[in-house]
Amino acid sequence: MRRQFIVLPLLALATPLAAQTPAISIETLKEVTQTLSSDTFEGRAPTTAAEGLTIGYIAGRLSAAGIKPGHQGDWFQKVPMVEINADAAMHLDIAGGSKPLSFAYKTDMVAASYRVVPETRITNSDVVFVGYGINAPERGWNDYKGVDVKGKTVIILVNDPDYDAKDLKGPFEGRAMTYYGRWTYKYEEAARQGAAAAFIIHDTYPAAYPWSVVVSSWTGPQLSLDPGDKPVAATQANGWITGEAATQLMTSAGKSLPQLVASARKKGFKAMPLGVKANLSFANTIRRQQSNNVIGILPGKTRPDEYVLYSAHWDHLGRCEVVKGDDICNGALDNASGVAGLVALAEAHAKAGAPDRSILFLAVTGEESGLLGSAFYGTNPVYSLSKTVAGINMDGLNINGRTRDVTVIGAGKSELEPILSRYAAAQKRTLVPESAPEKGFFYRSDHFSLAKQGVPMIYFDSGEDMVVGGKAAGRTAAEDYTINRYHKPQDEYRADWNWDGAVEDLMLNWQIGRELADGTAWPNWYPTAEFRALRDKSRAGK
Repeated sequence: MRRQFIVLPLLALATPLAAQTPAISIETLKEVTQTLSSDTFEGRAPTTAAEGLTIGYIAGRLSAAGIKPGHQGDWFQKVPMVEINADAAMHLDIAGGSKPLSFAYKTDMVAASYRVVPETRITNSDVVFVGYGINAPERGWNDYKGVDVKGKTVIILVNDPDYDAKDLKGPFEGRAMTYYGRWTYKYEEAARQGAAAAFIIHDTYPAAYPWSVVVSSWTGPQLSLDPGDKPVAATQANGWITGEAATQLMTSAGKSLPQLVASARKKGFKAMPLGVKANLSFANTIRRQQSNNVIGILPGKTRPDEYVLYSAHWDHLGRCEVVKGDDICNGALDNASGVAGLVALAEAHAKAGAPDRSILFLAVTGEESGLLGSAFYGTNPVYSLSKTVAGINMDGLNINGRTRDVTVIGAGKSELEPILSRYAAAQKRTLVPESAPEKGFFYRSDHFSLAKQGVPMIYFDSGEDMVVGGKAAGRTAAEDYTINRYHKPQDEYRADWNWDGAVEDLMLNWQIGRELADGTAWPNWYPTAEFRALRDKSRAGK
């Protein structure tokens, strides 16, 4: 089904507008953001000493706001994790082509293993180009058809075949990224196909971030949920290679990368063995450890066993080794600001008094490592997901000033959108589709983990049409952040940030949550959304 922006009637799911919003404290937004993103917190990497500081501070702020501990009288839900640190001396060697190639770690490639093993060794593995690495029978598309990749190394293109379309028309919803375009899916499918290793070719535009972000995110200790004694369904190694390295590889194999890309974008593409072999080995240092989600609750007064949820991730990258000198990735916008919003909303709801339903405040761990904390909560919920009415996620607040619009991430999916539309209209703001749907933001933050379990979730940002400066100013600010600060030490708190837009957005968050918490509605996903069947099944078994 083609995703499209749907203009919905403002009366859909109409209930009286939520009570007057209590003031959202700008001082709280400033204090929490500045504190969590200070060097004292060392970039808030999970399972480090900084985690204790971080979760203790968040719990303290929620408690001071009047929120109760939300996990059996405790603030913390334990999240078992395993840290795997691959030896940085690794290199990817390619043999059998016109000349031998050796790709250096960080400069040309990165790799890691999700398997909890002391050594990863891939020897003389046949290399196969599998296009976009998609197997989507409902779309009549299978990049693995007719090829056996068991024990082989697959080379995969980033995003999906129609990412640069001008509209939302195409086999994979045109410009809007589907889950098939996410790196997580590509590694999962490669594992299902039996591949030994999977490498994605990096390209800044369809990836939505430069190579420096790949390096900062994929080098050093890598966290995943600890599988315990269960076998891990993953390839031996997952990684990325630069476009330049991929070009060299294809040339050595007697192929043209641009021609391969062109063929991969057409339905009926056939995977192509490249006639070369990959060799890659590295030792893994393994540490089993524990992280924590922070959970607070404002108990409901009449239906306390029904829940409205707010979420934001507290973690960031820690020490990310991107530049000499300052190596702390402070994560001020991403996502100290979102946690600040969570605390400010807790204060506002507590000030307004207990609603009919309970409200949960969930600060999750491990988002930067693959939505780990929210995924763990989704499969180990403290409160029944069938009785969780809906959720609102925050990942980076607007610190650039007020906007005339609101961007719905993954628009057209749920019945929460007309509620948002009503309150946005009261602010004289309009709902708009994403300006860059090819970046796949819907699949890149914690709401997705709950959505995959059927819980209706909404995630929105300020739009780009700035009250001061218009769309040009909004685009400039967004591009400046992505290029110069995203996942870099430069994402630091600044005293001159303009919080007016964040306050307006948080008012919307408060109003949606309060309406649901004081009401009786059970919003659902639209019938065309991929999560609708899960929600219907969950509610039927409530």
